[in-house]
Amino acid sequence: MLILLPPSEGKADAGTGRRLDLARLSLPELNPVRAQVLAALVALGAGPPEVALAALGLGPTQHGELRRNARLEQAATAPAGRIYTGVLYEALDLATLPPAAQRAAGRQVLVSSGLWGAVRLTDRIPPYRCPIGARLPGLGALPALWRRVLASALTAAAGTGPVLDLRSGAYAAAWTPRGELAARTVTVRVLHEREVDGVPVRSVVSHFNKATKGRLVRDLLLAGARPGTADALVSALRDLKYTVCEQPTPPGRARQLDVVVSEL
Repeated sequence: MLILLPPSEGKADAGTGRRLDLARLSLPELNPVRAQVLAALVALGAGPPEVALAALGLGPTQHGELRRNARLEQAATAPAGRIYTGVLYEALDLATLPPAAQRAAGRQVLVSSGLWGAVRLTDRIPPYRCPIGARLPGLGALPALWRRVLASALTAAAGTGPVLDLRSGAYAAAWTPRGELAARTVTVRVLHEREVDGVPVRSVVSHFNKATKGRLVRDLLLAGARPGTADALVSALRDLKYTVCEQPTPPGRARQLDVVVSEL
């Protein structure tokens, strides 16, 4: 099973180990584009702040992010599982998983990234700021740039098993499973069910969507789930007591699950 996660805007303040070495990252076929994006991001961070803030979609108080980006090639690194610190990763709580579950996470999870394309939780990266919506000088839209190389890399990473795609829409635009792989791919939408005037009402959640997805991945890892098919993945979620409703999807598209929660 391959699990695809979005990155988090929140990141650790600093790495703790050696400098970045692209050659040590997983999916080495992505390195030529990684090098392009890295060079553009470093140059942008060292240039006029108003240009960089606009390109990255940052506010006027976020100059520190630019200084961090300008030093990426010299910055200390840490495993990606420690760099990402947002709501999803707090719920996943990788550090408290037992060793076997941590090893499974290292094998099964890939984190999408505007800078790296995709990295494993064990890959050592520095803290950075590069949303997928950034428009870097000379490179243009990042989803289009990454789309050219992610298809073969992620298809190979998926192998013959199912894919649990928990990426947000912006990151999903950088790679969409096609054909036979789409039939093995499961996407998840989180719905909050509450009672209004005695009638159950379901609504899409945003902030807590991330927390639910983090808990979902954590529960699969703790259970040692090893589904060999998309059907088996859906069954594994139900075995973990998640309320799962599958929505109809056209042929050639990923399967869509609604995970219904009553508490956030």
